[in-house]
Amino acid sequence: MNALLVTGYSSFDLGIFDEKDLKITVIKKAIRKRLTSYLENGLEWVVFTGAMGFEYWALEVAKALQAEYPFQISTIFDFETHGQNWNESNQTKLSAFKNVDFIKFAYQKYENPQQFRQYNEFLLENTEGAFVFYDVENETKLHYLVEKMETIPEYDLDLLTFEDLQDIYEEMNEE
Repeated sequence: MNALLVTGYSSFDLGIFDEKDLKITVIKKAIRKRLTSYLENGLEWVVFTGAMGFEYWALEVAKALQAEYPFQISTIFDFETHGQNWNESNQTKLSAFKNVDFIKFAYQKYENPQQFRQYNEFLLENTEGAFVFYDVENETKLHYLVEKMETIPEYDLDLLTFEDLQDIYEEMNEE
């Protein structure tokens, strides 16, 4: 696989507001396990959209993995104004998304709702698969993107679910 889109729940969706929350440790362990598998199979690009929560934690893991594997990281933001009104803590995280190998803004600014559909289509046309933290039993606006991914022939959709995280947590307690 050449390019993998990584996206998932926001920290708000997950109710995680403290960066020291144990759940983040479990999530990062799951991310590392899945990304390592992709990288060992020749993944060349990891693509993000600049969202807080799962994407940010995955970005941290991906940046650490760059010391071990030869791959590139890209952030393709929806708008050039993405995150401009975020608080200072999130501005720091936003700068991490901008400090990658390739950055692109789909649009300068929001003009109409069609831009979101076109943006998602662009992401899907330029990746061969996606690693998504999403569980159909905990539906959010992500379900639109996941449903679209499911309709694309030969698009590799790899879902990380809450059950997967429970398994990782149990593994961690056995160690």
